[in-house]
Amino acid sequence: MAKIAKVTVLGTGVLGSQIAFQAAYFGYDVIAYDISDEVLETAKRRFAGLAKAYKADKIMAASDLQADAALEHLTLTSNLTEAVADADLVIEAVPEILAVKRETYTRLSQLAPAKTIFATNSSTLLPSDMKAFTGRPEKFLALHYANQVWRYNTAEIMGTTDTDPAVYAAVVEFAIGSGLIPIELKKEKAGYVLNSLLVPLLTAAAGLLQGGYADVDTIDKTWRIATGTLSGPFQIYDLIGLNTAYNVALASSDPRMQSWAVFLKETYIDKGKLGMASGEGFYKY
Repeated sequence: MAKIAKVTVLGTGVLGSQIAFQAAYFGYDVIAYDISDEVLETAKRRFAGLAKAYKADKIMAASDLQADAALEHLTLTSNLTEAVADADLVIEAVPEILAVKRETYTRLSQLAPAKTIFATNSSTLLPSDMKAFTGRPEKFLALHYANQVWRYNTAEIMGTTDTDPAVYAAVVEFAIGSGLIPIELKKEKAGYVLNSLLVPLLTAAAGLLQGGYADVDTIDKTWRIATGTLSGPFQIYDLIGLNTAYNVALASSDPRMQSWAVFLKETYIDKGKLGMASGEGFYKY
């Protein structure tokens, strides 16, 4: 298995842009793809903001120079054919909607060369839910990033029963090479490790708020004080992005989650309050 050198990231939203910048920061040649030039203009601003964040957080001793160099390693395009023409690894970070994933992988299977590994960053769908669309299930797996990846630098890696062990190993090597700590799952698990721990917390917080038991600030304050952590569940919601939380809740068959999706949409999303990325969600930024 050849070493991964050229990476394409599909989707330049909050997390997709972080995935692309993290790889570029560690010297990989990265193409960031999105559906239109207009969307890519927003991505340019995101990348510039990430460069500032990496400098401010002093990720490495040479962080200022390295953050500037990362921008040079990034190419933006709205042409999918060009984006994947020579990719060693394609990381998909499109919305958490199975129909969108299906369409994306169906196109990818026709455009990407045989060498290309496909990885999904999906946090809710299993790779086995999508492997049939890829045309190369042996070269497909999940590679899940945490938000603010430069600080919370885990990379959860999860294959299917079809994933070639050599492909899995190559992605582990890529994760290490891009400054991440690989979290290797032995078999498929919805939510991986991180979200298996995190989602019950967020769901409980949603129930407390919707049930009228406590307000956002009280719930967050309680969690921070009692556990010694820096962020409460609603601060985490804002970091993740309320659109993502909405899509996850909407896809659930649990009536409580469906109700939570409606609440998020009507109370926040429809008013442009999407979380930290938009400047306001449960909190103002």
